[in-house]
Amino acid sequence: MAPIYQPPLPPQYAGLTDAELAERILAHKRNLGKRLVILGHHYQQDEVIRFADFTGDSLKLSQLAASQANAQYVVFCGVHFMAESADILTEDRVAIILPDLSAGCSMADMATEEQVEDAWARLTAATADRIIPITYVNSAASIKAFCGRHDGACCTSSNARRVLEWALEQGDKVVFLPDQHLGRNTAYAMGHPLAAMAVYDPFADDGGLSDEQIREAKFLLWKGHCSVHQLFKEEHCDQVRAADPTCRILVHPECAWAVVQKSDLAGSTEYIIRTLDEAPEGSSWAVGTEVNLVNRLAQKYAGRKNIRSLSGIQCLCTTMYRIDMRHLCWCLDELAAGRVVNQIRVDADTAKNARLALQRMLDNVHTQPVGVR
Repeated sequence: MAPIYQPPLPPQYAGLTDAELAERILAHKRNLGKRLVILGHHYQQDEVIRFADFTGDSLKLSQLAASQANAQYVVFCGVHFMAESADILTEDRVAIILPDLSAGCSMADMATEEQVEDAWARLTAATADRIIPITYVNSAASIKAFCGRHDGACCTSSNARRVLEWALEQGDKVVFLPDQHLGRNTAYAMGHPLAAMAVYDPFADDGGLSDEQIREAKFLLWKGHCSVHQLFKEEHCDQVRAADPTCRILVHPECAWAVVQKSDLAGSTEYIIRTLDEAPEGSSWAVGTEVNLVNRLAQKYAGRKNIRSLSGIQCLCTTMYRIDMRHLCWCLDELAAGRVVNQIRVDADTAKNARLALQRMLDNVHTQPVGVR
């Protein structure tokens, strides 16, 4: 999906101090009460997460928003595909608001509906095997809908293995969208060799694959990635091992296969949080995921556990970082004035098919828990 333009905020917001912004945001929360729900993704910066009613990963937050009986407005402090999921799962009467429309996701943008339709035609022409499309929830609503229409499903990073097992019970092959690394790491952990996986490149002729490669592969991985987790490298693992052999390496499965192989543990954001919560006092950890979350956990356990980023560079989700106190304050000011801005809407047909893909996942696997503030 092409980036959506966010108009500049009115000039007066530039002159407000953090204290003034916080005062206005809190006043709106009090005045709107249960009609307003603010969701904060784990990767959101602290200055915004402090106002969240609920924190967690994207899908669970969307489900939670749908369960709020009195909610009229859901402000999703995340990125565009997350707000789409919230709109898909909530009732039509609920307005989903994204404080900054330019808060997109580069991974989700790496698979467009047109590209996926072209790929499907190419793959189904090359093999008579039944292909089941699976998309990571970090994808546009149109891609979820594609999977819904073609007997596929969604997955999260915590349930990808079970969803892939389900997919192979339904068909012969899986096409995994849009993150090749989560697909590869999950399939490998299931016992499938790398030779059973082929990468489909939407920008290469015929996807960069011969008919024979398509027929031989059990997993067809879309050539997409997370721009944050792509920053972690094998040498970062080597540097940690050399500096402190007792330090354990814990990474997200959106990291490259070689990085996951050099780590001690790999799992979803919720898995990472739970592992560090349960880690013994005095233990040391190098964590390969978004820096806002790592820093938050490091501060939480300062003096008790040594937690740091796996990389020395700033592994930041820059698009989510676009949502700040000023944008949050502005959209709440507008609500108080009777105007709904930055509402995210998914058309009825797309939403119906996307729900099919989500429901197939929910019917077969458990989802991760959500943190309540």
